[in-house]
Amino acid sequence: QDRLVESGGGLVGAGASLRLSCAASVRTFGTYAMGWFRQAPGKEREFVAAINWIGQSTSYGDSVKGRFTIVRDNAVDALYLQMNSLKPEDTAVYYCAARDGGISHQRDEYSYWGQGTQVTVSS
Repeated sequence: QDRLVESGGGLVGAGASLRLSCAASVRTFGTYAMGWFRQAPGKEREFVAAINWIGQSTSYGDSVKGRFTIVRDNAVDALYLQMNSLKPEDTAVYYCAARDGGISHQRDEYSYWGQGTQVTVSS
């Protein structure tokens, strides 16, 4: 069964770093674009970052550019999000997602979703 499992969330102070991981059990992971989205309480799920199937092309949401880095390791079917200089406004549930195609910022274009991991940044 295809699935994605996130890990690595937690409670940190402002300015700290966290690394999120997403373990993929998707039959054709190596051909899928992957993305990270996040959803804060009372807000819509928003795009954070995406990476193409081979890892050569990436895209970031404006609020995380220069602070977050998305990488993937197709050898172990894993996706990562390195988050530096965290801010309280980064507090959200973070989701990884996969789509059969190129990079997209649109959540509706992703077919597979994980259950999410909570990131809380205190001020």
